[in-house]
Amino acid sequence: MLMKNQLVELEITDFTSDGEGVGKARGCTFFVKDAVIGDKVLIRVTKIRKNYAYGHLDRLIVPSPKRINAPCPEYKRCGGCQLQALSYEEQLRFKKNKVINNLVRIGGFPREEIGRITEEVIGMQDLRMMSDMIPGEEPGCFRYRNKAQYPVGRDKDGNLLAGFYAGRSHTIIPVEDCLIGIPENRRILDAILEWMRTFGIAPYDETTKTGTVRHILIRKGFRTGEIMVCLVINEKRLPNEDELVRALGKLPLPEDSRICQISYSVNTEDTNVIMGNGYRTIFGKDTITDMIGNLTFRLSPLSFFQVNPVQTERLYAKTLEYARLTGEETVWDLYCGIGTISLFLAKSAKQVYGVEIIPQAIADARMNAKENGIENVRFYVGKAEDVISGALSGESRERSNPDEGPLPGEKLTNPDVIVVDPPRKGCDPLCLDTMLKMSPQRIVYVSCDSATLARDLKILHAGGYELRSVTPVDMFPQTVHVETVVLMGKTVTRSKSHVDLGLDVEDYYKIKDAEKEQE
Repeated sequence: MLMKNQLVELEITDFTSDGEGVGKARGCTFFVKDAVIGDKVLIRVTKIRKNYAYGHLDRLIVPSPKRINAPCPEYKRCGGCQLQALSYEEQLRFKKNKVINNLVRIGGFPREEIGRITEEVIGMQDLRMMSDMIPGEEPGCFRYRNKAQYPVGRDKDGNLLAGFYAGRSHTIIPVEDCLIGIPENRRILDAILEWMRTFGIAPYDETTKTGTVRHILIRKGFRTGEIMVCLVINEKRLPNEDELVRALGKLPLPEDSRICQISYSVNTEDTNVIMGNGYRTIFGKDTITDMIGNLTFRLSPLSFFQVNPVQTERLYAKTLEYARLTGEETVWDLYCGIGTISLFLAKSAKQVYGVEIIPQAIADARMNAKENGIENVRFYVGKAEDVISGALSGESRERSNPDEGPLPGEKLTNPDVIVVDPPRKGCDPLCLDTMLKMSPQRIVYVSCDSATLARDLKILHAGGYELRSVTPVDMFPQTVHVETVVLMGKTVTRSKSHVDLGLDVEDYYKIKDAEKEQE
């Protein structure tokens, strides 16, 4: 009988979608963090369920040929780079299989069909992203993130620290130089922590709800070299702000980097949400700029912008390829954010309409359109299903904001292309229903979670669209996350296998956990 703390020897033969190693021994399936396929390991049993168990990697008996030496000394404790000990070639193989398996198991698509239409992962193996700073490691796999958000706290001895939360906890692991982030982060963090020590500024304490500095956000424009620093604070005003500006202004940074904006965002809520609702600039301009292709974007501390700008250009190029634009098409971008995809597509479309629920994002989108001299794009504030369904039902198409203008009734139904790039939870069911009512010729779905992608594609397939092409894009090397671009086209007849799932994401993950328990 299997017991907790028992030592078990096994071979890792598979991965879970979260990057845990999977092996079988004594009639039981084991899940082992930090193990890779091909490892022969000795594990210590930590948790036992009916048909499976979890184990801690006690000793690596024979390392897999797919294993490499992880360069980050905190890789195991931090848990952010789950695949750092896996060769990059194998990381890409894992991510392709993850997408395929989710489309098959959750989406219900035939494995043979998905295997045929799924392209190889667009990876970073052919690029060199400051790889000289990590000698001996593979090129193109590090220093790719343009943004980092560091929680601030104290260690057990009361010393100030900044880093990242350990997996599934709020324990801060001091990782000031994260190897997938920019090298400037470390100097900036050191300067801020020293400023806090000098002026007795306390970090936020989640238990007592006291203290000032909660998080430090650092963002860099890779093409422009402009850096933004924003402190998230638990006060109405930032104390000693002039001294902070002076401290950061003295930092020796690379010639192609410069701090152009320093600000703070007030968040006094008891919440896991990092940023407050606004921000106040104490140095420089309110935004920094970066570029995707030949487009310039202004970014505030609150702006959503893809964290890997090099791969973003490739992601959007694939999106444009799947949209198949000739210059005569009308395109709807239903989760448009600050307009990155909308403006990228506008170069090749007749007209683009973007919809986004966050007013500030739409304000940024309009500003970005003006900044780039793009006039064939129009943006609307609201949920896509509300903005469009109102017009479909005959409500007034005049919008309250004169910048929005009238909704284009003639292209609400049967537009040429709809593009969606929803958050991790996927599309709202009402949005999916609205898309089906609009009946576009093509749907291009950009997803950061292949599980919710598969769920949504199942609904769209049942509504009359066939899956034509799938391309995974590695936006997040060293991690289990993968972006996916999918092309769907209208079929001649509606699918007979329509199933109204009626699930939200929480229900989906409950079902997923239950299925895992039955394995």
